[in-house]
Amino acid sequence: MLWIGNEYRNEMRKSFASLVTGILLVWFLATNLPVIAQDYYPPAGKWERKSPIEMSFDATKLEAAVQFARENEYTGSRDLRIAILKGFQREPYHEIVGPTRKRGGPTGLIIRNGYIVAEWGDIERVDMTFSVTKSYLSTVAGLAIDRGLINSVDDRVSDYVWDGTFEGVHNGQITWEHLLNQSSDWSGDLFGMQDWADRPPAEGGITDWKNRDLNEPGTFYKYNDVRVNVLAYSLLQVWRKPLPQILKENIMDPIGASSTWRWYGYEDSWVNVDGTWVQSVSGGGHSGGGIFINTLDHARFGLLFLRKGRWGAQQLFTEEWIRMATEPSPANESYGYMWWLSENLYYAAGFGGNYIVVCPDHDMVIVTRWLEPSERPYFIRKVLESLSL
Repeated sequence: MLWIGNEYRNEMRKSFASLVTGILLVWFLATNLPVIAQDYYPPAGKWERKSPIEMSFDATKLEAAVQFARENEYTGSRDLRIAILKGFQREPYHEIVGPTRKRGGPTGLIIRNGYIVAEWGDIERVDMTFSVTKSYLSTVAGLAIDRGLINSVDDRVSDYVWDGTFEGVHNGQITWEHLLNQSSDWSGDLFGMQDWADRPPAEGGITDWKNRDLNEPGTFYKYNDVRVNVLAYSLLQVWRKPLPQILKENIMDPIGASSTWRWYGYEDSWVNVDGTWVQSVSGGGHSGGGIFINTLDHARFGLLFLRKGRWGAQQLFTEEWIRMATEPSPANESYGYMWWLSENLYYAAGFGGNYIVVCPDHDMVIVTRWLEPSERPYFIRKVLESLSL
């Protein structure tokens, strides 16, 4: 019995020693493994800055890129009523029916790994952003898909909006995807605006434009604000709430955006939704309206896309939506769901040189405002060339 007891004690000692060794090994590995950096998400009202060198930039080249943006201001009037009327003077019946605001000067931010690396201009100034609004509108559509309010982008919109907006053989074929990638060739008028009067071709006249042959939905790309506003109106019918409220509650508040941004429609774009008059917002500032926002809030929105729809612990929309939104369209390989596509990056773009550029390969977001549009490619190239890879 004594021999058995000693053997048992020896086995217990060996087991205890093995346990201690295992614990020490786990402790050693845990304390010596490389630390995996966590993505940085700026809290509301704050945004940490890092030096260019810390974020692997050549400081001199980066400053040269910023100076390029400062020196190449959009040549249109800072009085945006004048700039809008001049920019769209070819359009018959064009008028400003939504709010506008005089703009500031060149402004921008460069974000890398979530941190501010460079800034210029008044980044807290609220300005019109024109068709950058479209990328926000597209995101509201993505939220509707994620929540099952719209079953599929391939569904016909007439199955959801049955008030006559999509009546007829042609309009009845239009799907949500056709509206999102601007290939619907929707025909009609909305809030007194005719689709054919928006950015008409250089040749022909009113009679030719009104009586043109319609293209099969999905086969022909045409940038057209009236049809974008049809998308906004249709999403209002699906959500049955003001789209600015949807954007605020589901996107802008969770990412810590300021309380200063606004989203407007037109003087006569009010519709009855369940007994309440709600303004159907516009997808740009072509006739006034659209989103008015500061540069910091734009950067937060861009960072949300860079982080694939995640903000901290919250997945605000699916990664699948970003894949869909940034996939080349059949009718225009440079355009997705209201995002412009370029090699290894994608961007939101608006009249007057407003851009949110998302560069996943470099974990970077670039926001630049009131940059002469023709200079955008050169500016982005200068920023990318300033990286010290």
